[in-house]
Amino acid sequence: MQRKNTLLIQIFIVISVLILSPACSTFAPPAPTGTSTPMPTATNTVIPTKTSRPTSTPRPTMTPNLAATQHMSDLNGEAQGYFDEGYTSSADGRFMEYDDFKEEWAQLGWYSWWVLDQNAKDFYMTAHFKWSSAYRSADLSGCGFAFAIQEDQDHYAVFLDQSKVYFVESTDYYRAFSPTHGTGRVDFENPFDQPAEADFTLIVKGTTAYVLVDEELIGEYTLAQSKNLRGGLGLTLLSGTNKDFGTRCEMTNIRVWTPWGG
Repeated sequence: MQRKNTLLIQIFIVISVLILSPACSTFAPPAPTGTSTPMPTATNTVIPTKTSRPTSTPRPTMTPNLAATQHMSDLNGEAQGYFDEGYTSSADGRFMEYDDFKEEWAQLGWYSWWVLDQNAKDFYMTAHFKWSSAYRSADLSGCGFAFAIQEDQDHYAVFLDQSKVYFVESTDYYRAFSPTHGTGRVDFENPFDQPAEADFTLIVKGTTAYVLVDEELIGEYTLAQSKNLRGGLGLTLLSGTNKDFGTRCEMTNIRVWTPWGG
């Protein structure tokens, strides 16, 4: 009797499993659905604005000042040194100093100038140049000086490029010319990779112009005897590319010396 009951229980378990198995399959858990992740919102970026040009700085007063006295002593020593080298006809003269200059120009093969409030024939002008280029394979480009600027815009201009001093005359026609003495050659790293820097000095005595780079005479140039060499002075910038900012020029320690009565 006990064995029969055991058999009946086993048969009942098997039948229950067969009946319940399909039901279990219909109640399988649903596949998970994707949750929507919110898209990131755009953040505002700050666009830099151009800064204004530097304002004029006050000139030193007549109040005695040791630093100002030393500065004038250094300038007079500089003028004396150029006279001793034969670059100027006198060591006595006056200085005019100018505020720092920074401009950029992006027009291939063109240059622009900014006229200073000074007119001279014999003089020297000097500054520390720092220039950079927006294009690695830029043409001739760099900072420079203009002089003998006439009312009809005739003038001379001289630029410091990474490989040479570029000296030009602009009248009814435009021409570049080579030094009478010296090589006119320099060797700076490409200003696209990093800004090039140098002290640049232009000295004009009569019909001769001397160009010094880092106090080394690079070239001596003969100017036209028939041309009026008394004229305005200016700061110049020669662009070597149309790309982006073109050529950027910074000048510091800008000063002009003229002899008394010159």
